[in-house]
Amino acid sequence: MTAPTPYSLITQGFTPPLRLADFRLAAFDMDSTLINIECIDEIAAAAGKKAEVAAITEAAMRGEITDFKDSLRRRLALLKGVPVSALEQVLTTRLQFNPGARELCAALKAAGVKLLLVSGGFTYFTRHVAAELGMDFVRSNELEIIDGQLSGGLLMQAWGEICDGEEKKRMLLQCAAEIGATPEQCMAVGDGANDLPMMGAAGLSVAYHAKPRVREQAMVAINEGGLDQLLNVLG
Repeated sequence: MTAPTPYSLITQGFTPPLRLADFRLAAFDMDSTLINIECIDEIAAAAGKKAEVAAITEAAMRGEITDFKDSLRRRLALLKGVPVSALEQVLTTRLQFNPGARELCAALKAAGVKLLLVSGGFTYFTRHVAAELGMDFVRSNELEIIDGQLSGGLLMQAWGEICDGEEKKRMLLQCAAEIGATPEQCMAVGDGANDLPMMGAAGLSVAYHAKPRVREQAMVAINEGGLDQLLNVLG
């Protein structure tokens, strides 16, 4: 008797297995996708405001708060005055890679697929994650720090201030064009509502332990096991 596969497939215009050779770019969300935490919630814990911030995060990821930028600004305002040392504490004691993240990224790179990290989180953490996983492209938000404390705001970057769902999609399409790939040659992996725009633009959309709305719209939903389960449907 064959054991049940630890992933479910929602067929939307393709018949698995897919060929890894058909893909040239893989875009990943970070928080709760590549890593096991929502960094902003863990920073909030240092300020004694985790419950309040986490409630907003959960509503945003479920799609109940449709304006991601507004939800992020609300959460950041609650973090004003948190010392930078809290970021280091989160990085060193709380942040772990989700099962299969390293294995999936290594397999994709070995197949010549470029890797893109697009996060509504913060560069303090994406720098570490990108370096560990060998990301080729990165886009995320830059926390404003004044006198060793979070100001409650973000720094403006050349591309803009906040990496929301539309920016994730734009970055995926920009990176695809840069390497001469079509959207159909891209895959996008995420767990929250702000990942849906890039997932909708990609040839393959993958939900990892995702919110119900995201699972319903994804082509592949990994509901059990690690990220490397995706390799089971990429021949």
